[in-house]
Amino acid sequence: MITKDSIETAYSFLHQKQRVYAHSSLDWQKDDIEVAIASYADDMSQELYDAISGGRADFLRDHKRFLDDITQAVERLEGML
Repeated sequence: MITKDSIETAYSFLHQKQRVYAHSSLDWQKDDIEVAIASYADDMSQELYDAISGGRADFLRDHKRFLDDITQAVERLEGML
């Protein structure tokens, strides 16, 4: 069961990181955010991860798709609130 608290926590964290990532011009900062989000995704409830990932195992973990993935995750979480 996905709790409202877990959705709110994930939304808050991912939304904040997405905003910084999207506006950052510092490669090291973007890399740090990608590592932090991948770690967060590893610890996230599997049910919640499945709900936002669309079944992609590399969701939030693929460098080339990261901005699209985190933006999509934030949108899906917002819709779940």
